[in-house]
Amino acid sequence: MLIIEEVLISDEVLSEQFICNLNACKGACCWEGDYGAPLEEAELNVLDRIYDDVKDFLTPPGRMVIEKQGAYTYDEDAEDFATPLINGGPCAYMTHGADGIAQCGIERAYQAGKTDFKKPVSCHLYPIRITPRSEWQFEMMNYDRWDICSAACTLGRQHRMPVYRFVKDALIRKYGEAFYEALDKTAVELKMTAP
Repeated sequence: MLIIEEVLISDEVLSEQFICNLNACKGACCWEGDYGAPLEEAELNVLDRIYDDVKDFLTPPGRMVIEKQGAYTYDEDAEDFATPLINGGPCAYMTHGADGIAQCGIERAYQAGKTDFKKPVSCHLYPIRITPRSEWQFEMMNYDRWDICSAACTLGRQHRMPVYRFVKDALIRKYGEAFYEALDKTAVELKMTAP
């Protein structure tokens, strides 16, 4: 473990290797799991605000769920807000491309210039998961190992891509450039001093 700017970072974030292999998994993280994408408190109002801008990029079942349940839900088991699910399965914001790969409707709206919000930061950061500040006053950054991502791990090893470098843009979005530079410098130093 290491600490940068009050974020406790798991060694696996530096040591494990990962590159999403969408041709293999088809974006399964958008429809697998027990609840939707975790949301930060600041994102709740954003999802309410942008719904009219993104709804045309969503599937009819996704729109129906959001219009019935709201732009987000609270998951009692996870004790967190998350994106709503369609019948306990796919994320309500999930769509499919012509190639059959899952896509985020929010991100499609962003790419079309309809919104300034790219997608929930938890999706952007995946396979990193952030646990909010605890009684220790640290956020915790962990690598989320999931069997549906085995092809991503294989591809990451082939290209020697550490998890934290794969999600560089998302880490900068969440914590800023200085945080990322400190993390990268530390990772390089640790690798050079490793036996």
